[in-house]
Amino acid sequence: MSDVEIKVENIVASATLGKSLELPKIAPALENVEYNLEQFPGLVFKLKDPKTAALIFGSGKLVCTGAKCIEDSIKAIHMTVDKIRELDTEIPEEFEIKIQNIVASANLGKVLNLEAVALDLENTEYEPEQFPGLVYRLSDPKVVLLLFGSGKVVCTGAKTADQALLGVQKTKERLIELYLIEE
Repeated sequence: MSDVEIKVENIVASATLGKSLELPKIAPALENVEYNLEQFPGLVFKLKDPKTAALIFGSGKLVCTGAKCIEDSIKAIHMTVDKIRELDTEIPEEFEIKIQNIVASANLGKVLNLEAVALDLENTEYEPEQFPGLVYRLSDPKVVLLLFGSGKVVCTGAKTADQALLGVQKTKERLIELYLIEE
């Protein structure tokens, strides 16, 4: 595989507590929380360490965003649930945490002619009047890459950092195969 490094920019993880939550009671008891039902149907609970935001919904679902590694994402969800459990002792000890999306960035180190890439590379969308990047969809791993003329890449849709890395590596190799960039 080609040598390219990725940087994880954001991880989105979710958890289902299996119990509905009384947000009007929880909101005033938490620090660093935003709760405005007219603007958003849940609480936004911000943690400083790890620096994340947890979206807490009345259905008992949580979404954590902002972590840079899976461990921090899991830690943030557990910290959030522990805070909620202080207010509601019926919150189950066991719950499933699912990684929903990993966003990573990379730099191919080469300028890309996106017009040529759009013509030669399969499964792409490129409309420069609407968005400056080219959208490239891979099926294995199932990720979407945004390619920019500068050679910078954003990979989204991965469930693991390895999937994001593999997506970027496969993309670079395909661009080399098609003579769209040099090795």
